[in-house]
Amino acid sequence: MALKIVVLAKQVPDTRNVGKDAMKEDGTVNRAALPAIFNPEDLNALEQALQLKEKNPGTTITLLTMGPPRAADIIREGLYRGADGGVLLTDRAFAGADTLATSYALSCAVKKLATQI
Repeated sequence: MALKIVVLAKQVPDTRNVGKDAMKEDGTVNRAALPAIFNPEDLNALEQALQLKEKNPGTTITLLTMGPPRAADIIREGLYRGADGGVLLTDRAFAGADTLATSYALSCAVKKLATQI
């Protein structure tokens, strides 16, 4: 049975080698001081999707992420790992979006994808 899988993924700061400039004076993360990586937990989700794809011929995997244009890097990485496509939601209006606004935007994108893939 072929599946149509959407994997939500996020680009996050790499906190494995945090230096003294990793935090701003206001207590927020200085994203410019840390390299951005594919969220490790989201990589687990992609790996599970790839295993399902292997067991179910005809299955497709689409990565969905929201962030600045550089977040396209994780879509490229996902394609390299075996995903079939990717979508980046990016707009300056999303900057600083809280959890509710982010989840709403992503849910709308998933609904849209459901009609296309």
